[in-house]
Amino acid sequence: MLAKLFEQLKLVWKILRRPSVHYSLGFLTIGGFIAGIIFWGGFNTALELTNREQFCIGCHEMENNVYQELQTTIHFSNRSGVRATCPDCHVPHNWTDKIARKMQASKEVWGKVFGTINTREKFEAKRRHLAENEWNRLKANDSLECRNCHNFDYMDFTRQSKRASQMHSTSLASGEKTCIDCHKGIAHQLPDMAGVEGF
Repeated sequence: MLAKLFEQLKLVWKILRRPSVHYSLGFLTIGGFIAGIIFWGGFNTALELTNREQFCIGCHEMENNVYQELQTTIHFSNRSGVRATCPDCHVPHNWTDKIARKMQASKEVWGKVFGTINTREKFEAKRRHLAENEWNRLKANDSLECRNCHNFDYMDFTRQSKRASQMHSTSLASGEKTCIDCHKGIAHQLPDMAGVEGF
């Protein structure tokens, strides 16, 4: 049995040492493995660099508009010192969800490249459309980013207002509603909602 295993290992080694046109198969395999590690490391490094608040507010459209609004909210400054940054609310933590969101966000870069939101006036003109896109995305993923920090299972309803306690224990618990249904404008100014039911 051991001799047979040894013969199989010799055969594998012989295949790995067999030259291709210029390099052995072993060299190509090990080289490919090392190149894969380098690529993966570079990819993840780039992904994390684009997942920082400084990257998000790197263009004046974000820094002078929505980032200014965030600074006046409880998500930016509060008694406990826990602060949410742009990626905390706009990028899921799970890797597959994060990649999907990054692919969606790459489309949003067009607003910067083509100047469709490069002034306060242009941004305000598109604010409702941009907000509705984000609300629809959060509605579709059951407010995944909110739930990364706010865990429904640990909510103390006795420390909430009567209205909040009622909504959380009924509509949220049943799945009828998700966080974004009631918490639009929690970190940014609401757009002009004239003509929208419920506003």
